[in-house]
Amino acid sequence: MIDLKQWHNATIGQRVIKALKKNNFEAQYFDTKEEALDYLLNTIPDRVRLGIGGSFTLREIGLIDILKEKGFTLYDHNDPDLTPEAKIEQRYKQLSSDIFLASSNAVTLKGELVNIDGIGNRVASMSFGPGKVIIVVGINKVVRDIEEGLQRIRLQAAPLNSKRHESPNPCIKSGQCQDCQSTARICNITSIIHKCPPLSSIEVVVIGQSLGF
Repeated sequence: MIDLKQWHNATIGQRVIKALKKNNFEAQYFDTKEEALDYLLNTIPDRVRLGIGGSFTLREIGLIDILKEKGFTLYDHNDPDLTPEAKIEQRYKQLSSDIFLASSNAVTLKGELVNIDGIGNRVASMSFGPGKVIIVVGINKVVRDIEEGLQRIRLQAAPLNSKRHESPNPCIKSGQCQDCQSTARICNITSIIHKCPPLSSIEVVVIGQSLGF
């Protein structure tokens, strides 16, 4: 019998890929994270400098650990051993990396990337600067439109990421964004990339599994 969930994920995923390509993004769909991981490892050239956005998805598929093992130069401000000053330096280096790796909070069926950031280094690097940007998303991040994408961020991504970093924000108690005044607020900058900017190279890899926040 056909796996109905896999069929549905693939059907939605292919719709998103078509829309992304129409908006001038490169785009690939894979049924599993293993297939996507194999593709990424074969796509990323040796000896390039890699910027790493604050993505749980990249860690969930095992990409970051493998890149470290292979000896790549990683600009990763999420490294717990870094000082606060070093974390800032890593964020600046991400802007001029050869390849910037990240995820997106949401991807619409119209092929738009919807994101909200606390500091802005991720959305800045996604938009302009690195030689190439690769965005990896699970099928759970596909939404109908921009408004649904923003709702998804407020209800899921923001509180989950606040809890992941143990940020003292109201959303870790309520489970949803409160439009707070917290100094640790992670919802300060909203970015919507409608089409791939002409001076940027952005590839979106969609995986037919639920990944990340």
